[in-house]
Amino acid sequence: MRKWASVLAVASICAGCGGDQTTGGATDTETAAAGRVAPPAPRYRDVTLPAGTTLQLQLRSAVASDSSKVEDTVRAELRQAVSVDGATVLPAGTELVGTVTDVERSGRVKGVARIAYRFNSLSYAGERYDIATAPLSHQAEATKGEDATKIAVGAGAGAAIGALLGGGDGAAKGAAIGGAGGTGVVLATRGEEVRLGSGASVTTRLTAPLTVRVVN
Repeated sequence: MRKWASVLAVASICAGCGGDQTTGGATDTETAAAGRVAPPAPRYRDVTLPAGTTLQLQLRSAVASDSSKVEDTVRAELRQAVSVDGATVLPAGTELVGTVTDVERSGRVKGVARIAYRFNSLSYAGERYDIATAPLSHQAEATKGEDATKIAVGAGAGAAIGALLGGGDGAAKGAAIGGAGGTGVVLATRGEEVRLGSGASVTTRLTAPLTVRVVN
């Protein structure tokens, strides 16, 4: 009995020593935590880009006079950073979003194709900003010269055939018929369309100041 009592007493003393070390001293985890210094919170400042600031963009969505519709979304990104006093405010790759504001297909007789759009929002550092930009408009080249050539060719071919068949009178009639045929070709054919694919470079500008929060 005395032997077992001695063993129990020693065990009790050792347990008490361990408990003092655990509760009285800091653990390794606490010591490591106390040695770490929290990083300073980021400081921000507001920078205002004045009206007239140029935005050089690269389209991320295609626009076309024969497929786009008014209010379709148009996306682009800055292909060149915007800086103020040598410091970058908006980095290259900043996303802009806008909409198609006007679109017109090429006409069969008159009217050239065109498409217009503008950007109204910008996303940077997780924030979305409303912006005002100048509208972008693209118009197809007129095809009047080509149309006149088609009509002239038709008239010339008709005159040649008429001359072979009926002399002078035949040539005059043939020219009239040939010219009418050429006009028919123009009426049946639309002019050039306006198409800008993803990756196309365009340039616009701010029409109102834009204040952006940047890291100081």
